[in-house]
Amino acid sequence: MNFIKICTRNFTSNQNIPRVCIVGAGPAGFYAAMHLTKYLKTVNVDIIEKLPVPFGLIRYGVAPDHPEVKNVINQFTKVAQQPNVNFYGNISLGKDVKISDLRQHYHAVLLTYGAEEDRSLGIENEDAANIVAARRFVGWYNGLPSDKDLKIDLSGTTAAILGQGNVALDVARILLTPIDELKKTDITEHALNTLAESKIKELYLVGRRGPLQVAFTIKELREQLKLSNCQTVWRKTDFEGLGNIVNDLPRPRKRLTELMLKSVSEFEDTSINDNNKLFKPIFFRTPNKFLVNNDRKIMGIELTCNELQGTKLEEQKCVPTSNSEILNCSLAFRSIGYKCVKADNDIIFNSKGLVANNKGVVDNNSDTLAKVYVAGWLGTGPVGVILHTMGNAFQVAKVMCDDLKNISSFSSKSGFEEIENTYLKSNNPIINWEGWEKIDKYEVEQGKLRNKPREKVCSIEKMINIAVS
Repeated sequence: MNFIKICTRNFTSNQNIPRVCIVGAGPAGFYAAMHLTKYLKTVNVDIIEKLPVPFGLIRYGVAPDHPEVKNVINQFTKVAQQPNVNFYGNISLGKDVKISDLRQHYHAVLLTYGAEEDRSLGIENEDAANIVAARRFVGWYNGLPSDKDLKIDLSGTTAAILGQGNVALDVARILLTPIDELKKTDITEHALNTLAESKIKELYLVGRRGPLQVAFTIKELREQLKLSNCQTVWRKTDFEGLGNIVNDLPRPRKRLTELMLKSVSEFEDTSINDNNKLFKPIFFRTPNKFLVNNDRKIMGIELTCNELQGTKLEEQKCVPTSNSEILNCSLAFRSIGYKCVKADNDIIFNSKGLVANNKGVVDNNSDTLAKVYVAGWLGTGPVGVILHTMGNAFQVAKVMCDDLKNISSFSSKSGFEEIENTYLKSNNPIINWEGWEKIDKYEVEQGKLRNKPREKVCSIEKMINIAVS
């Protein structure tokens, strides 16, 4: 297979066919490559990635106990194994190669490198010890190299998550799931060892608005409610009046609200088991400041009490009141969303912190340089599940296909060959797909030794050593 693939690439590389560079090997990048190779008769697609390994958010963002979501990797692998698709890892946009370089040597450049930083609250003492970004915690238990050394103290009994999206529920589930169940997943060994010593007994999920505005989906809530050795404790006052209007809600919101109301009703009839961990969602609360001790470690959170104003549900606004309360805790997670980074000075962000674009088109002002496009969270914002990313990537790739089909003849572009020879001569090793396959094989073998699907390599240096061996 590899011999055939190499020969085919060498044959096609000299033809005047469209050359596309995709920056970012996550779901948006692979879905776009899938569409391009399906609907263009001839095209060469090069996917470059900052890490030595592919799959981005699928590998490092999906929770270990959601292996079914990771099955899409099988589709992406088939895309990467096509003779006209190349993967080049360990290359950083802005550092190793510039967008201006790529535009010279490709006919189209697609940016799909996602959102890799977390949003901050901007409140007092936010930099205190044991206040952790949910994004970093997710990276820590999923083996993201930049987060492998995260320091987190789980010796206290009470923790709080600020935010009520799916990532917040992922964090809650990992903290509250029995360790014997986590051992069966591909969670990293260092995370397992730390979680095994956790003393967290009580976990709050704090939301600024009400039950009708939660951002998590019904699947994630259902999983949380079914956790063994864990009880969900609701505040009944947060749900007053919802039973009267639930039938008027749009179907997805109606089903989610009905599930919460059902759980609230069941909680009323159940006594708390002292042996269980407690999951406590609370609503209408905004963090005002973190309370810290003399060592600048968190002791609690001052919360401002909110209320919803407005007659129409869909138009109600969350308004702070003069009331406040203290939530005592020794650990807090900030889970209020991700933000994109400006990897290259030529990238222009709009007022929302996203790459400015029109239906995926970023720059169309040159006759000689490649047109630039954007797909995924970098263009839409970090919202939605993988399905939304797929839809957006397909839409942008369709625009690219239409544009490339309308070009009657392509000027000769050397693609990655020229990029490597001109810009990457003194850089770290470039990791191709065969290098990734070696890393993949090694991780699976290490996982078998621990009765796990895989044990991820968390060191970039070790990844590279395995790939080039």
